[in-house]
Amino acid sequence: MPRSLFLGRPMPGPGEPLWLDDDRAWALALLQVEAETCTGCRQPLTESMDPALEEAWRAEVVLCHACATAGRTAEHYRQHGGDAHGANVRVHRRKEATPWPTVQSTSG
Repeated sequence: MPRSLFLGRPMPGPGEPLWLDDDRAWALALLQVEAETCTGCRQPLTESMDPALEEAWRAEVVLCHACATAGRTAEHYRQHGGDAHGANVRVHRRKEATPWPTVQSTSG
């Protein structure tokens, strides 16, 4: 989607360009930023691969329960003879799951 449309420019009429020069410039700038970003940690490559900054990073392990469920499902599928080539795991929230965590009130 062109940036200008996202920001509210009306849909162009017949014969009018969908992408403006400014839209293309923003898209090319985004491609450049993405090309200069580590695909693993999403940090700028100029910083994340600088040996002088090796000790400057802190990391934490976080667990996405939906991804963990998908991983266990895929592993079970492979262990029971499923061909994982081309297999994708679709994750859905169970209907019986509580929609939002509930907190017991301590005031009374």
